[in-house]
Amino acid sequence: MNQKSDIMTTELMEDGRPVRQIRSFVLRQGRLTKGQELAITQLWPTLGIDYDAAHRFDFTNVFNNAHPVTLEIGFGMGASLVEMATNMPNENFFGIEVHRPGVGACLMAAGKHNLRNLRVMCHDAVEVLHNMVSDGSLDKVQIFFPDPWHKAKHNKRRIIQPDFVQLLRQKLKPGGILHLATDWQHYAEHMLAVLQGAAGLENLSTDGSYIPRPDYRPMTKFENRGLNLGHGVWDLQFKRIE
Repeated sequence: MNQKSDIMTTELMEDGRPVRQIRSFVLRQGRLTKGQELAITQLWPTLGIDYDAAHRFDFTNVFNNAHPVTLEIGFGMGASLVEMATNMPNENFFGIEVHRPGVGACLMAAGKHNLRNLRVMCHDAVEVLHNMVSDGSLDKVQIFFPDPWHKAKHNKRRIIQPDFVQLLRQKLKPGGILHLATDWQHYAEHMLAVLQGAAGLENLSTDGSYIPRPDYRPMTKFENRGLNLGHGVWDLQFKRIE
């Protein structure tokens, strides 16, 4: 498995200085538990994928079948991703997460369920999309509860931006689904505005705004706690139409 220094590719200018890029994430220091470390050691050869900018995925070969492929970006500790993969054995799930403890926790859970329809990668999702995912190869992309970067001066770090949404649209098959969810109302409004302004995407909401949480998206304990406290959660689904 790639080490922390490999999670982002460093681009250099002509004078050798690194190019300053705005990232939607911060690499937090996190220590692997013994269980997470063991899961990575044992399961990475079968469920993990190393980043390789020179190699594009053939998902039929990756999963040894031609089932639909869902990409989840930023799966956290992986609980909901594993639950979806468990509940939908005839669909394939590919998760990208930059934090190694989360990857380890996801692999621990996947091992307990003996999953074969799940693969994970520890790298910057933007680079993976650009260099390893072919256009029109994904049936669904889901991003649940990304960092809202709620301070105005940090809003530029939000992952849901026009250019990124167009990159996701390119990777979806025609008719493929982009599913977002957030528990920050201002970010939900930002997401909706970006997606409504994106060419080639159609809102699946009946009223042109948000959708009820689909049954297939598990409710996390933090989401449930927030709802009990009266906090809102907003789901959006858009379909690639061209």
